[in-house]
Order: sequence, then structure tokens, then C-alpha cells
Amino acid sequence: MSKPEFEFFPAGNVKWTAVPGGVPGLTERILAYDPAGGIATRMLHMDPGTDTSVNGTLTHEFWEEVYILEGSMYDLVLEQNFTAGMYACRPPGMKHGPWKTREGCTTFEVRYFAAK
Repeated sequence: MSKPEFEFFPAGNVKWTAVPGGVPGLTERILAYDPAGGIATRMLHMDPGTDTSVNGTLTHEFWEEVYILEGSMYDLVLEQNFTAGMYACRPPGMKHGPWKTREGCTTFEVRYFAAK
């Protein structure tokens, strides 16, 4: 199975839900989801003051592309602040995070597996 087919619709119709893992202030809006592969296109939101340190550094088996829509997030390992308009493309296995945000941050993310 793959992600479902959608024509344009208001993304605001999709509710924000807590991201698994229990980080207070970390929510996601799943726009499209492939249940067989567990891959999603989503928006991620961090409320002001969110700290994802409890999750540590992340890696995963899929590609992830991230565009910061608004706000900023500070990478605790890289000691860098990333702001609205910045983009990341992470191949499988790339380490990233954890982050903190003072002002809050909203991103748009596309995740996928590379064709074999």
C-alpha cells in the first residue's frame, strides 16, 4: 500500500495530536500516511519551551525532508539554531537532534523509502 490520493484540502482540517514518546508540547498533524510502511507526510509543531532531550539523538531507516515553516529550533548536538525558511534532507541512518525551542517551531516533513 502507499499513501492515499488526496486533492487539495485545508490542512487545518487535520487535528494536531501528541507525538508518541511523551515530550510535552510536541505535536504532529499527519497529512498522509502509509499504514503498511509506517511512512507519513506531516507537520510537526513544538510549543515555545519544548525540549526533546528525553528522546536523545534520532536515526531512522527512511529518508526525511524537513522545511521549517515558522519559528526556530536549536540543535543541542550541533549547537546551531535553525530558522524559518531552512531545509534539511536526511538519508537513512543520519543522526539528528535533540532540539529545544524558545519561540516555538513548525515544520513540514516528507518521509519515504528509496526505491530498490
